[in-house]
Amino acid sequence: MSTRRAVFPGSFDPITLGHVDIIERALPLFDEIVVAIGENAAKKYMWSLDERKGFLEKTFSDNPKIKIATYTGLTVEFCRSVGAEFILRGLRNALDFSYEKSIAQTNAKYAGIESIFVISSPGDSHISSSIVRDIARNGGDFSSLVPNSVSKPASH
Repeated sequence: MSTRRAVFPGSFDPITLGHVDIIERALPLFDEIVVAIGENAAKKYMWSLDERKGFLEKTFSDNPKIKIATYTGLTVEFCRSVGAEFILRGLRNALDFSYEKSIAQTNAKYAGIESIFVISSPGDSHISSSIVRDIARNGGDFSSLVPNSVSKPASH
């Protein structure tokens, strides 16, 4: 029997409680979820790749079904490299769905990799990494929006 593996890709700059909610609720669907930090050299991140990877490793350290990885390039190529047939995505609202739908259709047609969407829990749908970054940039307390593993950015 083959392993049902999904990749949950993102920049996780930083991981939020919304991400954690999606991953934990999707766990019963898969044997393994690879939380994959996509690295884009053209993008400026608030937390370093090592910091973001560390936050994820600490957050999920007690769950052997969750693996942490980093990658560059196309997400579908990364999926192939780890033997994943599915991409896991969280949806907060209709805008997310609109954006994700065309990507999912392209991934299915181009690579035969299906996207599985999990709707955010109502209590987490307002949380985004960009909101957390904005709060952090302005010296605010974002601790209620992220797992305990996330610390203030070192460079700010």
